[in-house]
Amino acid sequence: MMYLLPIVLWLRARWDASKNDESGMTTETVILIAIFAGLAIAAGAVIVAKVMSKANNIPTS
Repeated sequence: MMYLLPIVLWLRARWDASKNDESGMTTETVILIAIFAGLAIAAGAVIVAKVMSKANNIPTS
């Protein structure tokens, strides 16, 4: 148990330091988020197009 105390204290200090960190997002993070959002929109558009295509080919008469 005595060996865990320094590790716990270090983790608690890191946790407290991370809560007080008010730095903004980096440019790379913002660019990656924009790329992933664009890919998600493109994937959604492809899925909608395929579903609409299949729906239009259903015979109704």
